[in-house]
Amino acid sequence: MGGVRAVARIGATADGRGGTALPVLESDGPLALRRTRAVGDEARVVLVGAMSGPLGGDRFAVEAEVGSGARLRVGSAAATIALPGQIKDAAHYDVRLDVADEGELHWLPEPLISARGSDLYVTTRADLGPGARLVLREEQVLGRVGEEPGRLTSRLVVRVGGRTVLDQELACGPGAPGGWDGPAVLAGHRAVGQLVVVRPEFATHPVGAQILGEHAALVPLAGPAALVSAVAPDGLRLRRVLDEALTVLHLR
Repeated sequence: MGGVRAVARIGATADGRGGTALPVLESDGPLALRRTRAVGDEARVVLVGAMSGPLGGDRFAVEAEVGSGARLRVGSAAATIALPGQIKDAAHYDVRLDVADEGELHWLPEPLISARGSDLYVTTRADLGPGARLVLREEQVLGRVGEEPGRLTSRLVVRVGGRTVLDQELACGPGAPGGWDGPAVLAGHRAVGQLVVVRPEFATHPVGAQILGEHAALVPLAGPAALVSAVAPDGLRLRRVLDEALTVLHLR
């Protein structure tokens, strides 16, 4: 089998002194993890792409585990660009997030850009304890400036206390099922994103559904969670909408 294989792992635990330790910080190949300065009791890590990709045939995986009482924020240094490669197989990028009861994770990577000729499957799975907290942002841009997109299939699954609160998949680009660019899905826009927020207090005080801007909506999920879905002409305007949603949810 061709392509590059790479795995990055993060483990965060409460350090017993009111902060968060990072006993596991492992990465290889094109994935590099960098610890940055902590803020209060929150540990911070940046994912740095050491090479181009993912390319055709590559398989990347990022795993983060947050223990009880730990707080972790993960971002990335730059956008991830899915590119065509010499190998014609699809590339895969898998993200696995596990947050224990009373743990908290902010997963805030930069956008994923689907370049012309690429074929990428992205899967993000988040498993949370019943008292865990999560802020997860996902942004996808279809094509670079003036460029048609590649094929991009994205699945997002969130489970809280063993119960699925969100399981959705979107396929875009050449070869995707018909209608992905129509009025019921992207309506001609080239940036799509979502924000998932899990808070124990949402179980008794769920957020109210509302429209944010022209092409975004905030809705409660069937559990202690809320979802913001948005489309925009470009990545910059998409980020503005999702930042507005964080303000609405009192997370900024």
